[in-house]
Amino acid sequence: MAKLTVKDLDVKGKKVLMRVDFNVPIKDGVIGNDNRIVAALPTIKYVLEQGGKLVLFSHLGRIKSEDDKVGLTLEPVAARLSDLLGQPVEFVDKTRGTELEEAIDALQDGQVLMVQNTRYEDFVDGVETKYESKNDPELGKYWASLGDGIFVNDAFGVAHRAAASNVGIAENVAQTAAGFLMEKEIKFLGEAVENPVRPFVAIIGGAKVSDKIEIVKSLLDKADKVIIGGGMAYTFDVANGKSIGNSLFEEDKVELAKELIASAGDKLVLPVDAVAASAFSNDADTYIAEDGIKDGYMGLDIGPKSIELFESVIKDAKTIVWNGPMGVFEMPNFAKGTLAIGEALVKATEENGATTIVGGGDSTAAVQQLGVADKLSHISTGGGASLEYLEGKVLPGIAAISDK
Repeated sequence: MAKLTVKDLDVKGKKVLMRVDFNVPIKDGVIGNDNRIVAALPTIKYVLEQGGKLVLFSHLGRIKSEDDKVGLTLEPVAARLSDLLGQPVEFVDKTRGTELEEAIDALQDGQVLMVQNTRYEDFVDGVETKYESKNDPELGKYWASLGDGIFVNDAFGVAHRAAASNVGIAENVAQTAAGFLMEKEIKFLGEAVENPVRPFVAIIGGAKVSDKIEIVKSLLDKADKVIIGGGMAYTFDVANGKSIGNSLFEEDKVELAKELIASAGDKLVLPVDAVAASAFSNDADTYIAEDGIKDGYMGLDIGPKSIELFESVIKDAKTIVWNGPMGVFEMPNFAKGTLAIGEALVKATEENGATTIVGGGDSTAAVQQLGVADKLSHISTGGGASLEYLEGKVLPGIAAISDK
C-alpha cells in the first residue's frame, strides 16, 4: 500500500508538525556530525517554501535525570539548522505549556520553530516517567493539538519505536505523511525486502550473531546469497570445527550456527581466511590465517582470499544490502576487508547497474570514509530501524503513516 507523502499535502498557512531525527553527537555544546540534520533539509525546505508554519520535534540521547537535560538540549541543533537553512529557527526550551503554545501561534507562513528535546518528557519533576518513550496517550494528544491536523514523519531512525512524538501524534491527527527521507527509506528498503531484482545478495557483518541472527534467518529466506563477515563469523567457524584462537565467539549460538549452515547450503558464504593478530591493537603482530587461527592470536579482519570470494559473489548481484563491518574497522590495519566491500559495491552499482543499499552504523561510516557514499543507491539513516525493516517486521512509525 502506497503511503501519503509530504507532496500530497496542502500546507499553505497551516501549522505543520514534523518529526525529524536530530539525534546527533554533541559534546560540550558542539555538534560532532550534522549528517542527520542535513538529511532532513529537503523536507523542511519544501514545507517552508509551500508556506507552511513548521514545528519540529526530535529526541536527543536518553534522559534519566535532571543533569542529563543540561547536556542534551536541542538548542545547538536549532542554531545549526538555522545556519543550514539561512533563516532563523525559533527554539523553545519547553515541551509543553503556554510559552510553547504562544510561540507556535505567532508563527508566520514559511517560519520554523523547534521544540525542546522530546525525551525531556521521560523525566519530569524528579521522576522517570517515560511519557515520550512509552507513547503516553495524553502527551501524543497534546502535541497533536499544537498543529492544524497535519503531521509529517521524516524520522526513519526511530520508526521501529512507538513514541509519543511519532506514533502518538499520528494517532491524533487527520493526516500523517512521510517526508522525503522516510519516503526514500520505504522505497529502497521496502523494495529490497518485498520485490528485489535478482540476484539478491545480503552482506551481514558486526561482532555478534545474537544481534543479527533474526536478520540472517530472514535474509536466508529472501536472498540468493548471504555473506557473513566480522566477529560473528567466528561463531560459524566454531560450528564448522575450525580453530579460532583467542577470537571472540558466542558459545550459546554455536548450535544455531550449525543449523543455519546445514539448512542454508551454498546460500551462506563464510570467510575462508582471516587477518589474525597477537593482540587487540593496531600495532599487534599479524599473519594471514587460512586453516583456522592458532592459539594466542585473534581474527580482526577478513583475509585476502575472503575479499576475493566476496567480490566474486557481489559482482553479479542486482540488489545488494550491506549492514555491519567485516573487521575492527576503527583500526587502519584491520579496515581492509570493510573498505574492500565498499569498493565492490561501488563497482557493482556502476558496472552492473545494481541497487546498493547500506544500512546504518559502521558500514555507513566505512562508505563515508571511502568517499563513495554518493556513488551508491541508498545510505540508510536508521541502524536498528533498517535492520528490523529488512527482517520484514512492521515498524510502528511507518504503519502510523496514512495510506494514499
